[in-house]
Amino acid sequence: MSKSFARIVFALTATFFAAFFIWPIIQILKGGFIDADGHFTIDYLTALLKDPLYLGGLKNSFLLACATTSLTLIIALPLAFITDRFLFPGKAFLGSLILVPMILPPFVGAIGIKQIFGQYGAVNSLLIGMGLRPEGWTFDWFAANQFWGVAVIQALSLYPIIYLNAVAALANIDPAMEEAAENLGCTGFRRFFKITLPLMMPGLFAGGTIVFIWAFTELGTPLVFDYARVTSVQIFYGLKDIGGNPFPYALVAVMLFSSFTLYAIGKGLFGRTNYAMMAKATSSGGPRSLGPGRRWLCTIMFAGITLIAVLPHMGVVLVAFSKDWYGTILPQNFTLDNFSIALGHDLTVPAIANSLKFASISTVIDVILGIAIAYVVVRTKIAGRQVLDFLAMLPLAVPGLVLAFGYLAMSQEGKFFDFINPVENPTVLLIIAYSVRRLPYVVRSAAAGFQQTSETLEEAAQNLGCPPLKATFKITLPLITANLIAGGLLAFAFAMLEVSDSLILAQKQVYYPITKAIMELFQLLGDGKFIASALGVWAMVFLGVTIVGMSLLLGKKLGAIFRV
Repeated sequence: MSKSFARIVFALTATFFAAFFIWPIIQILKGGFIDADGHFTIDYLTALLKDPLYLGGLKNSFLLACATTSLTLIIALPLAFITDRFLFPGKAFLGSLILVPMILPPFVGAIGIKQIFGQYGAVNSLLIGMGLRPEGWTFDWFAANQFWGVAVIQALSLYPIIYLNAVAALANIDPAMEEAAENLGCTGFRRFFKITLPLMMPGLFAGGTIVFIWAFTELGTPLVFDYARVTSVQIFYGLKDIGGNPFPYALVAVMLFSSFTLYAIGKGLFGRTNYAMMAKATSSGGPRSLGPGRRWLCTIMFAGITLIAVLPHMGVVLVAFSKDWYGTILPQNFTLDNFSIALGHDLTVPAIANSLKFASISTVIDVILGIAIAYVVVRTKIAGRQVLDFLAMLPLAVPGLVLAFGYLAMSQEGKFFDFINPVENPTVLLIIAYSVRRLPYVVRSAAAGFQQTSETLEEAAQNLGCPPLKATFKITLPLITANLIAGGLLAFAFAMLEVSDSLILAQKQVYYPITKAIMELFQLLGDGKFIASALGVWAMVFLGVTIVGMSLLLGKKLGAIFRV
């Protein structure tokens, strides 16, 4: 029975991924490398790589991803190290705040940061008020260098992913190895770079890969900053020519190849069969106390970085509460009208309902598939189960922008899937897109639960006459409920605030999800940005409650969800 169930799961999952993961990618490759006569060609790719505009976009996207990943490492690594090794005042409270930057999509945070650092924003007003600049002086800090503006905003939003992986990696390091190095005279920074950092590399590379791919393909933040010289925005603007222009296809193919190559390198060099973080220490050291000065230095460092990271959120909140904010350090007039309008606007009410519907259905699909896949991978010995595991994790390597473009390509008029063309109604494709994109989180959470639950409990039930599947439902699933809830909450929360799929696939206002509504409101003149910010605050509250719930359920194991 167990083997039959495993084979059915394998067949259904393979069919699902063939139709809604492999086939969209094939359509992208076909559009970029097959000419009008049906022959293979690299002419489109060659012409693209010779075009300074497209080549510059690829270069900027790659450098932006490198810059974002480097900044996240610079921010996250010291925080993870002092959290794991030292005791300091406010450690528990500050540790609970580490996930706050993730409760807002980066492009929404960009709205707040533009208000703070814009020409007539809070920073310039402060400088003028302090007499450091003359009255009427203006300077747009982030517009002066859009590249670094986008990189900083993305890094401040994404560094918790690397932090979580780094903390989990440090927890897995056997203290005996560091003690042995210290006994041989290897101490301080030398020990960190020679012993600790190499042992952390699998975790760091796992988190870094997620951040790199995310930054490489991020669409919303460059759009808000009007930074069009990146591949993601070039693809977005090329969607109107998707029927006859091969260059967007070639661009997406290059982006797909780049992301998948990095993923393959990560799996090849640092891949692990077990996704859950399992403690491996053979001696107990634990965090140690410091002197008063150093303790408070750790607290100040942690609190300072957290304060900087939440600046975009503070900006969004202040914009949401203000009637107008122009040329002053803080808004002069506060109001709650933006919040009531955000929940009653013709654009936002359907958007909230749409996001709830799309995210709920996709989460149900993910939980069912996730449990089934994790069970087959962890509990059975069926041939090909590692292929199933690979398929389930592969969406982490393929950006949402690429998949969304593939869905558009495969549903064009005359194609096999034209009956779900999002121009008319994107509901089916959005649910599928959300499901495919967030399935790895549920699989990983469920797999961690199965790995941490002894099989002997199921075997005991089977010895008493309980069939294998019934034993799993009666014994194991109740024991891993926390993992399943955490994975499901994460899938639901991120589906609610999915950016690339929503911006590309939702083309009619009646079907806009929340993120598309925020983007459209931001682009409206007048009170558009105030209503957009209010909607962003509602989204922050929702995702914040979700992440707090996940962190309470999983604790340090939360980092295992964000691993390649």
